[in-house]
Amino acid sequence: MILNDIPRRRLASQRLIEPLPSALDVVRWLGPIQAQDYGAAKWAVGQRTREASEADIDRLFDEGLILRTHVMRPTWHLVLPKDARWLLALTGPKVRRQAAARWRELGIDEAAVSRANTAFSRALSGGRHLTRAELGQVLSEAGLSPDGQRLPHFLLAAELDCVIISGPRRGKQLTYASFEERVGHSERPAAEAAGELAGRYFRSHGPAQLRDFVWWSGLTMAAARKAVSLAGLGHELIEGRGYWFDPEVAVPLEHATVGHLLANFDEYTIGYTDRSALVDAGLLFGPAHFAYGNILSNVVTLDGRVRGGWRRKAVGDRFQVELRLLNTLGPLEMVAIEQACTRLGRFLGREVDLVVR
Repeated sequence: MILNDIPRRRLASQRLIEPLPSALDVVRWLGPIQAQDYGAAKWAVGQRTREASEADIDRLFDEGLILRTHVMRPTWHLVLPKDARWLLALTGPKVRRQAAARWRELGIDEAAVSRANTAFSRALSGGRHLTRAELGQVLSEAGLSPDGQRLPHFLLAAELDCVIISGPRRGKQLTYASFEERVGHSERPAAEAAGELAGRYFRSHGPAQLRDFVWWSGLTMAAARKAVSLAGLGHELIEGRGYWFDPEVAVPLEHATVGHLLANFDEYTIGYTDRSALVDAGLLFGPAHFAYGNILSNVVTLDGRVRGGWRRKAVGDRFQVELRLLNTLGPLEMVAIEQACTRLGRFLGREVDLVVR
């Protein structure tokens, strides 16, 4: 394997060129999927499936078959109910340690967390689900101030303690529900939890470096090394750096040029600390290409390499997708991007018009 092989192999491991049958299969394959932007996370899942639409994923989310909570670094992630408990048990203690100083600044101690958890649990019992603002009112009624950053930190603590988790949407608002009622009984993975997480990561993100896994998982380097040793992974040196991967994931054959419109914080970009394989030398990505001005925003890729940024806006009953490119596209590359727009339109259930700036 050489450095230039990495994007093609990652497209396969990330299921961007060999989509899975359903959204549940994608969440199961990738493990936790970063999801602070719910709409973007839906598209990240959708384009890794053969047929799923935005409405399909909304339905699975509302039914609790896909959940959203804070795990790992921490930030929001999509998880399956059966994985929520062991992931939180594995990564939650470190998150609590990292949050401890901020909690002290906010006047949040363990006694306050316990009181908040009790209040949340009572308010959400019996299948009720409440918005963030409504849970702020629950805190106030329990004699706890939700002001400033106190409310989000009380909510984070309740997520880490397996008290609350995502509930069904209420219109355009996201809600919280009882963890016990939403998750129910969940089995621990057959393997040791850290080894299970490492296996999932390198299966779905490989080839990747150990430091990529440390960043993605939030585990310490020592814990990550042990986890990798448990996962039965393949290993190769590429330009002096070690890369791990699941040897059972098929190496893709050469394929026709393929384009993708990746959502912000897509696992293809956010899942690595070393992103050098994703951009050709000499192509500079910056604020002129929309959003965050870096490759963690909405990016256009061709054969797994970033070639620009994109954004969408509603125009009547259609969507317009506007591209800003790093360089000129060839005819076959343009066809690949048009196909990516067609996939987005099918997912959204709307016609999509492409505009290149």
